[in-house]
Amino acid sequence: MDSQSLKNKVVDLLENMKANDIVCMDVTGQTSVTDFMVVASGTSSRHVKSIADYVSEEMKKEKIDPIGTEGERGAEWVLIDFGDVVLHVMMPTARDHYDLERLWSGLTPSQDQDQPAS
Repeated sequence: MDSQSLKNKVVDLLENMKANDIVCMDVTGQTSVTDFMVVASGTSSRHVKSIADYVSEEMKKEKIDPIGTEGERGAEWVLIDFGDVVLHVMMPTARDHYDLERLWSGLTPSQDQDQPAS
């Protein structure tokens, strides 16, 4: 699956789980780590964990295993690395504190960044 299709699949799964404030950032050429960073919020630590678990399980059904996952225990911020796409599912307080969108603000946003989340 190419990186654009992978990003679109992750966003669809986030929308299925009612994740909030989904933002996609195209970091191609800015870092060798990934092509897209996707950031989304959950309404509680349980919601954050449920979102992360759902995305991981659904991607595994597509034969796409995460390279790594961090933060599942506390579920304030769960990071799932799919290679070309790195997903950050965060509680709003953690998201405000770390402000990944501002950190990467010099980057060209993908088309999804301008679209409101469902």
